[in-house]
Amino acid sequence: MNRDTDVTVLPEEFAANVKWDAQGLAPVIVQDAESGEVLTLAYMNEESLRRSIESGETWFWSRSRQEFWHKGATSGNVQRIVSLSYDCDGDALLVGVQPAGPACHTGRVSCFFNKTTLESAAENGAAVTSAESIAAAPSQAGAESERVLGMEPESVNPSVGGSSASNGRFEVLAELEGIIAERYIERPEGAYTTYLFEKGIDKILKKVGEETAESIIAAKNGDNAELRLEVSDLIYHLLVLLQERKLPLDEIMDELARRHERPRRD
Repeated sequence: MNRDTDVTVLPEEFAANVKWDAQGLAPVIVQDAESGEVLTLAYMNEESLRRSIESGETWFWSRSRQEFWHKGATSGNVQRIVSLSYDCDGDALLVGVQPAGPACHTGRVSCFFNKTTLESAAENGAAVTSAESIAAAPSQAGAESERVLGMEPESVNPSVGGSSASNGRFEVLAELEGIIAERYIERPEGAYTTYLFEKGIDKILKKVGEETAESIIAAKNGDNAELRLEVSDLIYHLLVLLQERKLPLDEIMDELARRHERPRRD
């Protein structure tokens, strides 16, 4: 494998070495400089590249709106540029950034959350069945600016936010509770759960209300596929709410158990 050292190009020469397409654009891969996660794919022209270099934050060209787009100018989720390079052919750019929040308009860390499992991987037992994959299932209803969480793959500390729900088919709830509890303590930058905790109780309650309404709409429409997604979103946001209020899931389970034990009145 060829591991030659990188070639450094002066900023004033950088744009001249890019092979812009017929529309004067080049695709840009935006990558988290620390984790290596690919965040989004956008487009730049010479002017947006110049603005990016001068400001130290990502500027793109919106093909749909035909205007310049300063990432995070409205949401606050700016991307501070750490590195900038073009590929061997000069027709694609790679930008390493430190994101101040989610990259995706859905509220997820990365735009690349729609995944599949290859048959060969499934045969080898590599199919993803963790709380991460279930929590990150994409919801397709509506075009709201914020959608469901963007959980990053990570191990869960069973000693944090553990729950009696961990036995049997509800184990995923305990895993999610543990991930959310870790988010509350560690507050990693770019995580959607961190974003909710930083915004506070009003934002969390707003999301619970939105997901409740969307679950009702999906049920009313008789769309079980959509209902499955919306209820999953609702459960996640309810777990965030419980963590914010320091109410363990164990107490909810205990309350349900007590109700089940009460004498029936019918």
